[in-house]
Amino acid sequence: MGKAGKALKQVLETYDISQNRVASVMGIGRSNVHRWVNEIRDPGAEMVIQLRDALHQINPAAAEEFVRLYLGQPEGERSEPSDKI
Repeated sequence: MGKAGKALKQVLETYDISQNRVASVMGIGRSNVHRWVNEIRDPGAEMVIQLRDALHQINPAAAEEFVRLYLGQPEGERSEPSDKI
């Protein structure tokens, strides 16, 4: 399945963010986040943007890492959050 789920799982583990916290900030059910993290279902493009925004509210570094992992950018190369996805 998708790159977004893998990137999200890694970011949640690295930054110790719960699936419930992400779901709460996004205003969705935790089961949706669970399905993405476990690669049962891929989030759509709009949801990837909402994920980035939710992670930014929780921890801006986590959001930046999510974008980097999702886009496959090398470490050290910074992305502009609103320009990439």
